[in-house]
Amino acid sequence: MSDPLALLPLALAAGGGTVGLGDGSARYEVQQLVAAGLTLLQRSAPLVRALSGRRSAILLPTSPAFFTALAASDGRGAVLVNPLAAPIEIERQCHDADVGAVFTTSAFVSRLPAGMVTVLLDEAPRRARVLAQGAAREIDLGSHHGLDLAGERDAPGRDEEAAIVYTSAMRGTPLGAVLTHANLLADARSTVEAVANSPSDRVLALLPFAHLFGLTVTGSAPLLAGAHVITMSRFDQLRAAALLEHDVTEIVGVPTVFRAILSAIERRGHSMRDTSLRVCICGGAPLSGELQDRWAEVTGVELRQGYGLTEASPVCLFNNVALPNARGTLGFAYPRVDVGIFPVMQAGVDAATDAAPLPVGTPGEIQVRGEIVFRGYLGGSNAGLQRRGEWLCTGDRGVRNADGTVTFLDVIKPMFTRNGFNIYPAEIERAVCELPGVTHAEVHPIPEPVAENDILLRVRGDVTVDDVRAWCAERLSAYKQPRVIELMEDRVGQVGRL
Repeated sequence: MSDPLALLPLALAAGGGTVGLGDGSARYEVQQLVAAGLTLLQRSAPLVRALSGRRSAILLPTSPAFFTALAASDGRGAVLVNPLAAPIEIERQCHDADVGAVFTTSAFVSRLPAGMVTVLLDEAPRRARVLAQGAAREIDLGSHHGLDLAGERDAPGRDEEAAIVYTSAMRGTPLGAVLTHANLLADARSTVEAVANSPSDRVLALLPFAHLFGLTVTGSAPLLAGAHVITMSRFDQLRAAALLEHDVTEIVGVPTVFRAILSAIERRGHSMRDTSLRVCICGGAPLSGELQDRWAEVTGVELRQGYGLTEASPVCLFNNVALPNARGTLGFAYPRVDVGIFPVMQAGVDAATDAAPLPVGTPGEIQVRGEIVFRGYLGGSNAGLQRRGEWLCTGDRGVRNADGTVTFLDVIKPMFTRNGFNIYPAEIERAVCELPGVTHAEVHPIPEPVAENDILLRVRGDVTVDDVRAWCAERLSAYKQPRVIELMEDRVGQVGRL
């Protein structure tokens, strides 16, 4: 039998870390959170039946309950649903991934498909409420007897599904990327090494755990190292700035988050030069030199850039804390990860064809290999990112520098970022073209200094701006909502702006 610590939730429990709320109202040992999840399975026959041969889904804010839900998924693949997702997106993901039960809170119930077995974790890890077949049952989770966590702390993760994350909608439909326990544990362990996590760390988790950047870097890695994770279910820049003044040692975010916190620091008017802060990590979107300079000037701590993608668990490049921060670069390859710059693979070329890495200073596609690379997409779809032998083609262009760092240049794949989230024009266009009366839709980025980009939607057809905006609100996540809608031809000159 394989080592039990080869499962992500049990490995996290063995780390001895803790998870708390940003308002300081609660703090839990991760072992208690994981034990509560396993107890939930033992005490709810309807949940066990619902999950038999099927996957789970987790629709939760960044909170301690997330780790209870991971454990209650019992080693099977859990669909990590973005809390900003629209009901129709949630329904499609649950159907595509054959989800049997959803772990969530009462605030999200109205967004779920009708008839879905639902587990409410508002009061986890003390109790849960299971809704199944029109009945509700309260489950006491507080009288469990702990966990037997004997095993090898560095056991390789199992090559079995751990998480499903929907991404890569280059052709209009998001694909479920399958990440294994081996993938996620490998990336978390590399993070511990690159960031130098230790039991003395107190990590401020501002990103959604449904996003692997948040789960791996602000959740799994520090918990493996025995650290304390401070969760914030909804980003509050003033509260985040206040926490940084006290005992937080690590903060992770996207450029928009760091700009907002800088603004809050300035409003508070308190010095940030004598704090416990030691490492600040930025990813999810290109980081400007101006923001890096400003952050270091205000806090006295370098803002270190990294790079990753869902299909790589997600981080594969980072400005390692043991080295001087190379501002303007993505840093070096993660421990035990290979990153190369290759010629862009042309359509129709055999994916098994070997290619030599490009020399230093020559732009090309960033490609990655190692245990962090995902298994593939649900259903074996080949509509997402491609592979060249062992190498995963990222769809991003970069260049290797003489010192070994990599600099990001631009995106090859048809997408752009907004507030750290990926925006796939084809996905929005497909959704809008389903609106009766629409004959054509096209999406373009509008450069925006704070959000990276806003969304411009141009539509042709017998519809109004209000029709289109209402349709988008029902069918697309909050971060995919167009900022500007322009109608072409029949209603030339009609423009809607948020």
